[in-house]
Amino acid sequence: MVEGNLNTTNLLLGIMAAVSVLQALLLVAVGIMAWKLYGQAMEAVRGIEQRQVAPLMTRVHGVMGTVDTILGDVKGITARVGAQTERVDSAISTTIDRVDETAGRVKHSVSYRVNRVIGLISGVRAAVEHLFNGRTRVTTP
Repeated sequence: MVEGNLNTTNLLLGIMAAVSVLQALLLVAVGIMAWKLYGQAMEAVRGIEQRQVAPLMTRVHGVMGTVDTILGDVKGITARVGAQTERVDSAISTTIDRVDETAGRVKHSVSYRVNRVIGLISGVRAAVEHLFNGRTRVTTP
């Protein structure tokens, strides 16, 4: 009975070895097919990149160059507008200060002359009242 068991065991071991060899061959075949598919996929990606992505990138770089130029122009214009705005603001401030100073001088000059005229009129009035009434009335401007 021992011999029968060893023959069966040897047969089963032989079958297992054959299946293991088939599995190894199948794994190698799957690996080779995967490698070929990977190569084909990478070739397709490179083809798509050359046909579509590269021209698109060229256009994008051209547009970016144009955008950079426009941004540079806008920055220059903004700087000039800022300088002109400061200049106009300074001119307006100076003009307003001069107008305020001139208005103060005119006010002082007119006030001084009006007060002199009012004083003269008050003096003449007091003299006239004194002549006609004989009494003096004091007025304050």
